[in-house]
Amino acid sequence: MPAPERPTGTARIASINVNGIRAAVRNGMLAWLDEADVDIMALQEVRATADQLREALPGWQLVNDEALAKGRAGVAIASRAPVTEVRRGLDGDGVDSAGRWLEVETELGGTRLTLVSAYVHSGEVGTPKQDAKWAFLDAMERRMPQLAAGGARALIMGDLNVGHRELDIRNWRGNVKRAGFLPRERAYFDRFTGEQGATVECVDGTSGTGLGWVDVGRRFHGEVDGPYTWWSSRGKAFDNDTGWRIDYHLATPALAERVRNYWIGRAPSWDTRWSDHAPVVVDYAV
Repeated sequence: MPAPERPTGTARIASINVNGIRAAVRNGMLAWLDEADVDIMALQEVRATADQLREALPGWQLVNDEALAKGRAGVAIASRAPVTEVRRGLDGDGVDSAGRWLEVETELGGTRLTLVSAYVHSGEVGTPKQDAKWAFLDAMERRMPQLAAGGARALIMGDLNVGHRELDIRNWRGNVKRAGFLPRERAYFDRFTGEQGATVECVDGTSGTGLGWVDVGRRFHGEVDGPYTWWSSRGKAFDNDTGWRIDYHLATPALAERVRNYWIGRAPSWDTRWSDHAPVVVDYAV
């Protein structure tokens, strides 16, 4: 969809799985950026070195974290505002977070922000890939209260590779036993977005403690299907809007209060896409 007019006094912040930054730029990403008027981008699946990223996005202040395997994963944050602090990775035994978790501190309009670009493992049931996903989600759950401490304005953005609710996947019935919509995966998001400090009854039958983060997209759009952010290349998933909402802005309550607009930069047609994911863009009052 075309970029809406930005409300006065806001910062426009986008999360984008670029599916390879060099390919995205070749296929039209820069033209989209010119129209979208974005201040900060959290990028996932960058698949590039720092030098290649700078070449692809000239004029931006760039911070990145590369995956250990060449040409895989990779996260970055591109900003028009100065970045004052950078932290890479998640702590924990067995946590594979290289190229998957990047935190920065910045300031916009006098508002101090903690921003995270996250790329959660896709997982695969019954394999080490799923074990890596569990370990990452565990580490993420430990880190989130620290980021939110003291009423901080913090924002976790990225391809989190989980559809939280049935509203988040068009064909949810066909995916309840597959990575991305497993009850145990969804239970993490029950706790992430549950009332802070309250006991949360999770979709997998367990209970846990709510962390109080806000799913900006769900709060903004309410009880509707999607809007989706990723579509399979199989069949006519994009044309039929048979998608998944797996790209998120998760905000602390203090920042969520400042949301003024939320939109998905869905391409007008399959052949005009420059990534298999659509940008998730939010205007925050600063």
